[in-house]
Amino acid sequence: MSDAPGTSIAYWDAAATTKTFTHPLHLPWLDGVDRDAAVLDYGCGYGRTLATLHEEGFGNLTGADISPRMIAEARRRQPASTFAVLDAPPALDAADGSFDLVLLLAVLTCVPGDEAQHGLVREVHRVLKPGGLLYISDLLLQEDARNRERYARFAGRHGSAYGVFETSDGAVCRHHPADHFTSLLAGFTVTGTRRPTVATMNGHASAAGIQFLARKD
Repeated sequence: MSDAPGTSIAYWDAAATTKTFTHPLHLPWLDGVDRDAAVLDYGCGYGRTLATLHEEGFGNLTGADISPRMIAEARRRQPASTFAVLDAPPALDAADGSFDLVLLLAVLTCVPGDEAQHGLVREVHRVLKPGGLLYISDLLLQEDARNRERYARFAGRHGSAYGVFETSDGAVCRHHPADHFTSLLAGFTVTGTRRPTVATMNGHASAAGIQFLARKD
C-alpha cells in the first residue's frame, strides 16, 4: 500500500506568514532537562516553540523545516537559534546521537502516510542520544460530523488510512487514533501522556490533541 501524498512546500511557504501554530509546550515536562542540552525542533515552522525555549533559558537550539520561507521567518524572529532547510526529509544533516531532546509538534499530522511517519520517527531515534527525549504533540481523530465526513471522503485515496483528509485550502493532513502511537514509539519508553485541547492552524479552537514524552531506549 502506497503512502498518502503530502502537502506541497509551496503551501508551507505561504503558511509562514498566514497561519498561526498553537500546539502547547508543557514546560513541566522539561524541568529536568539541562538548559545546555542540544534541542532539535523538527518541523519548526516559523520558530515559535524555539523562541519559548530560548525565553526559558535553553541555549543550544536547532530548528529544521522543509519550507525555505518558514526557515527565513524563523531566522528573523529567533536569531539566537540555528536553522536548516530539510532538503530530503526525513533525513537530517546530523550525526547519530546529536540531540538530547527532539520536538515533533503538529508534525505527524502533516505526514499522512504510515511509512513516512515511521521513517521520520526512525530518523529522530537515530539523532537522539541514548536516553534522549522525544516530545510529540499531535491530533487525535475528531468526533464531530464535519471531520467524520471528510475522513470518509478521503479514506482509501492513494492508499491513505482513515483519518487522512484535505483541508479547504489544499493541505493533506491526518488525525490519529490514540493507539496509532504505540507502534510509532517502539524503541522508546513513554514517560508522560497528556490530552490537551488545541487550536488548529485553520482556526478551529477545540480540537482533541494528544502529547507524549518518550525516552529513547
